Amino acid sequence: MTSPEIFDRVHIRRNLERAAPGAEAAGFLVRHAAEELADRLSGIKRGFKLAVDLGAHHGVMARLLNERVEGLAAISLSGAFGLAQACPAPRAVASEEALPLKEGAIGLITSVLSLQLVNDLPGALIQIRRALVPDGLFLGALLGGDSLVELRQAFMLAEMETAGGVTPRVFPSADVREMGGLLQRAGFALPVADSETLTATYASPLSLMRELKAMGAANPLAARSRKPLRRDTLARAAAIYAERFGEPGGRVRATFEILYLCGWAPHESQQKPLRPGQAVARLADALGTKEISAGDRAGFSRGGREGS
Repeated sequence: MTSPEIFDRVHIRRNLERAAPGAEAAGFLVRHAAEELADRLSGIKRGFKLAVDLGAHHGVMARLLNERVEGLAAISLSGAFGLAQACPAPRAVASEEALPLKEGAIGLITSVLSLQLVNDLPGALIQIRRALVPDGLFLGALLGGDSLVELRQAFMLAEMETAGGVTPRVFPSADVREMGGLLQRAGFALPVADSETLTATYASPLSLMRELKAMGAANPLAARSRKPLRRDTLARAAAIYAERFGEPGGRVRATFEILYLCGWAPHESQQKPLRPGQAVARLADALGTKEISAGDRAGFSRGGREGS
């Protein structure tokens, strides 16, 4: 059965290629998620012979993995965006929807902020699990549905006022409480999913939009409007954004939700999960919070977490 085309993968690749020259400088969110995955990996006291990083993002995750694994490769939808010279690994251009990986060959697979744009997430997770060796590890980070809620609200109201209707801008995203189930359905053992909310601040709504464009994060929906954005709609959206989501000092806030996934390829040596009702502690209760600054261009603070 073919999955419905929610995302225009050709358009996504073109967005990434256009954004390539400045994407690494703008990608503070990718760097944060990659560093979070690397921190989680540091708590696992074992080595990995071969690792693959999906998405690549100018080698951010690959550079963090380089000294931890014996062999490393990177896969990106766009050669220009994800496979810059800064990536310290052999590179391949391929889609996360059709991974060119041999079954049972990879010890560690990571993915940073790319899987939210596949049309068949369960299918992609199954491919990842099949590519892992027994007791191999998958660590992933993808954007959740609460990301950029302020921008979506501002555009919805602006389009209703200026154009008399709303164009598709919101894409479906799995809830963190569903992600553990998706990992389990894909065949992962010991699946864990939790979420993190970050609040970033920008000088203006337009500076946020420019940064999103520089990250290659333009509207990815197959059903998006092909008409150029009207100037009055853009101006009204920026005004609504500033009115509703302004911060002291004239800056505006933007919310990003990151879902973190962890799952192992099954192996007889692994712990068996407790039966429902036997757990004595919640994952969310064990995860702390702290304040983070990302400089003048985009400062952000870490919000709460939720786990499953």
